[in-house]
Amino acid sequence: MKVAVINFSGNVGKSTIARHLLAPRMHDATIIPVETINSDGSEDEAIKGKQFGELLEALSIMDEAVIDVGASNVEDFVNLMKQYKGSHEDFDFFVVPTVPDSKQMRDTISTIDALAEIGVPAKKIRLIFNRVEFDDMPEKVFPGLFDYHASEKTFTLKKDAVIRVNDIYGKLKGDAQNIGQILADTTDYKALIKESKDQGEKLKFAQFVALRRLAAGVTEDLDAVFKVLFK
Repeated sequence: MKVAVINFSGNVGKSTIARHLLAPRMHDATIIPVETINSDGSEDEAIKGKQFGELLEALSIMDEAVIDVGASNVEDFVNLMKQYKGSHEDFDFFVVPTVPDSKQMRDTISTIDALAEIGVPAKKIRLIFNRVEFDDMPEKVFPGLFDYHASEKTFTLKKDAVIRVNDIYGKLKGDAQNIGQILADTTDYKALIKESKDQGEKLKFAQFVALRRLAAGVTEDLDAVFKVLFK
């Protein structure tokens, strides 16, 4: 499966969704960032939007890939799909994350319109609600998007495709590990806390314990979101 994560807006969690939700559940799919400068300031492995032809060639030999399209390159990316007629068919899904901010929701609609305009069918455009508080319902937080879907039907909306606010995403920002790798770590940090004589070291081990607990809780939620998103 090849999935593009895309939105004209920045700060909607595209990279977080690519890294923590999608790639680990797609047989550890390769993540390809399409961005001039990534959110962490690095650009070592970035693929610029205008290298679209090379991207298509790479996708043709991959079984699983997540394409993380940075906000500064979305316009180029969409325009290049127009030039490479039919290239949108090389992607199985376009995941469009959105958050509860007015500008981002307007940009979400613009993103959906742009994809529909080049021929991407509604069944391949999947909306995902991100950074939703635990006591909020998507219908109440994103009424405009629900109304837009009811009138246009140009994308797929599933009200349970929701990623809730969780401290773990902030803690892992800039960290090389994903949530699955944290859970796979079998180190007995509680034992290390007891053995250590250094308070700073004890605190560091305690933070690992807390992080693992957060990871265990959020993994079940992300499993459910992934299942809903693509069924």
